[in-house]
Amino acid sequence: MHAVDGISLCVSRGEIFGIVGPNGAGKTTTMDCIVSMRKPDSGFISVLGFDPLRQRKALLEKVGIQQQESELPDRMKVWEAIDLFSCFYGNPADTSGILARLGLSDKKESHFSALSGGQKKRLFVALSLVGDPEIVFFDELTSGLDPRSRRSMWDLVRGLRDDGKTVFLSTHYMDEAEKLCDRVAIIDNGKIVAMDTPESLIRSHAAALSVIMGIPESFNESELESITGVVKVFRDGGKTIAHVQDSSAVVEIVKLLVNREIELGDFHTEKSTLEDVFLKLTGKEIND
Repeated sequence: MHAVDGISLCVSRGEIFGIVGPNGAGKTTTMDCIVSMRKPDSGFISVLGFDPLRQRKALLEKVGIQQQESELPDRMKVWEAIDLFSCFYGNPADTSGILARLGLSDKKESHFSALSGGQKKRLFVALSLVGDPEIVFFDELTSGLDPRSRRSMWDLVRGLRDDGKTVFLSTHYMDEAEKLCDRVAIIDNGKIVAMDTPESLIRSHAAALSVIMGIPESFNESELESITGVVKVFRDGGKTIAHVQDSSAVVEIVKLLVNREIELGDFHTEKSTLEDVFLKLTGKEIND
């Protein structure tokens, strides 16, 4: 089995591009090949006009990388790590500004071992930015973070795009990709199964809405299937769920239930998500 199996993609300058899929799908391997940390068995890669293998040093001057798992010596202080990484670049960025942006200004004198998990994550993000890169690669940027820290990282990524930088990120959080990315590639078993904007992927591969209803099992569900705009009707966990193309079908469902004097235990709608798209295209949940 190949970790990455003949994928092809193109990322535009100034966009947030996400590669999404479950753990083991090939996301990190893809990123490692792009930034010259792993040698591909075949194929061609060009990043900012550089060949990652033949022009590795020149490329690494232009990109920043936050890896999924990284470590520093326990006794190294935050400012020491920042200064060390700054020495790797000819024109480093304003490191004090980076620390302030990531909420680490008051941690400059702290040892690496004294940082919390979230602070360590933010430090590695800071280290990926000290070279003032044109492209930033984030591998599972928000994995393990609490909801508030996740949103803070999302704001950072959007800010980097607003600064004119290109962001390439991998994630297994579908809501993160849906809210954050300009375009998304869904990868499964080393293959890209779909690639487009989140909105276009949802529109092309999933029903617009799901109608969740608590109606008696004795009700004939085929009546719902006869309504124009209803794509699919099924039972799940004691609820009846109808996938519909638009809100007009929801109105017709309500009319039918009222006419049949059906007593509802529950009735609400949910918009389709990128996770619904993933489930349809791969046939499995994101955490399978």
